Amino acid sequence: MAFKNKVSVSAEIEEDHLEWLENVTVKFDLPDTDKALRIILDFAMQDNDQNEIFAAENMRCLHCS
Repeated sequence: MAFKNKVSVSAEIEEDHLEWLENVTVKFDLPDTDKALRIILDFAMQDNDQNEIFAAENMRCLHCS
């Protein structure tokens, strides 16, 4: 059964992050970018190692000089 306790949040992301979300939304015929982001979060929460995701070598800014 689906868990339907959605809340609205505000987040700042880079323009290319939004473009990527918009592209995968179209590519995978998702209803909106909100759904694309929820899929990414669900995947990270359930199927991946948090220590790997947040390891120092993986926490890099693609936009920093």
